[in-house]
Amino acid sequence: MKFRIALTVAATAALAACGSADDASTEAEAESVEVVAEDALEGVEAEPVEDAEANADDGAADEETMAPSEQAQIQEAGDAAADTAAAAMDAMAEDMGN
Repeated sequence: MKFRIALTVAATAALAACGSADDASTEAEAESVEVVAEDALEGVEAEPVEDAEANADDGAADEETMAPSEQAQIQEAGDAAADTAAAAMDAMAEDMGN
């Protein structure tokens, strides 16, 4: 537990040393961004159009079209993720008990 705290503090300090004190919100104010965008579109006559196929089904496989082996692989991956999460919770519970 102490090692984790020390590692977290060290990582936080390292990340803090890398950053600058500038606030991202002041760099991208609406006025400065809009002016640049308007300048870039100066002289463009075209209007935006709707793309009818933008949300069309691109043939992504669903459960009915998947092979049984694909479904088994997905189930195994889900089970492995659940086992990993359970092991992590057990490890956290042990750390809390120490």
